[in-house]
Amino acid sequence: MSSQFHPAYFETRFRGERVDEEILEFAIITAYSTTGEEWSDDRNETADEKLQKELDSQGCLLGRMTGYSPTTGHAEPGWAARLEFDRACDTGLRYKQDAIYYVRGDKIGRAHV
Repeated sequence: MSSQFHPAYFETRFRGERVDEEILEFAIITAYSTTGEEWSDDRNETADEKLQKELDSQGCLLGRMTGYSPTTGHAEPGWAARLEFDRACDTGLRYKQDAIYYVRGDKIGRAHV
């Protein structure tokens, strides 16, 4: 994994469905265009729907989670999913992501994929 993160990843905040407090580890993954790239709305929405269906079929989908920048207001929908870290990274790679977020307890981290 690379140690270089785009600065936007450090200011990201999240809003969305509440995750059960008993779930201590989960990933937040998006299928939208990678930071610095621009995809059509159709491409973003198609990738998002495909990711949702994949996570749901695996029984690990927890709900919608949207990352946003408090500075720019840019927001990007993603999904909270109960996945082990390595599997979450593999999923991020399949969906052409630079990074995913991973929650352990009350801590959130970023991982390059």
